[in-house]
Amino acid sequence: MKKNFWRLYPKSKRLTQTISRPKISIKEKKRLQKFGKDYFDGNRDQGYGGYNYNPKFFRNIVREMIKFYKLNNESKILDIGCAKGFMLYEFKKLLPKCEISGLDISKYCLKNAKPEVKKYLRYGTCSKLPYNDKYFDLVISISTIHNLNYFGVKKSLREIIRVSKKNSFIKVNGYKTPKQKKLLDNWNIVAKTILHQSKWLKLFKEVGYKGDYDWFNV
Repeated sequence: MKKNFWRLYPKSKRLTQTISRPKISIKEKKRLQKFGKDYFDGNRDQGYGGYNYNPKFFRNIVREMIKFYKLNNESKILDIGCAKGFMLYEFKKLLPKCEISGLDISKYCLKNAKPEVKKYLRYGTCSKLPYNDKYFDLVISISTIHNLNYFGVKKSLREIIRVSKKNSFIKVNGYKTPKQKKLLDNWNIVAKTILHQSKWLKLFKEVGYKGDYDWFNV
């Protein structure tokens, strides 16, 4: 089911920045796809332009997820592509006894993660999750699996299905119009898979993904 948790995310001037963002060479994209300091805390033209904690970004989203998925202090929560652990910090803040786990391919983010949740994070890829079957009450993955190629996306979806008991939520690049596709191609400089929303839905059906989802767009 499509679920718009991100309506609670603060609005930004991303569209204007997208239109004005200079083109990135293939060589530069490959470097940024290593998800190091330049991508997260470098120039805005090359990524986030500073990925810093602020409760206004995720707290309301996490609060609604807790309510929607009926999570409690006994729940187990996994964030795939957790970056510096900001969302997991909010889960732990609101549910102090819940079990949180985070996975990311960025060694830079893991090294510079939020201190309170750093011990719960580990290095790894979303296409091969180091967790037991049907372990987590909620698995989330925000703007992550589309950073793999199409084959990797399919593997990642199957892995999310495998490790979740029931509930999951993913956010991926999905466009409806050529204009939206152009903006996504220009904005998301590390994504390897950008699909029309109808193709995403077809892919979900193919692999058996029945979790919740939303589209990342600009």
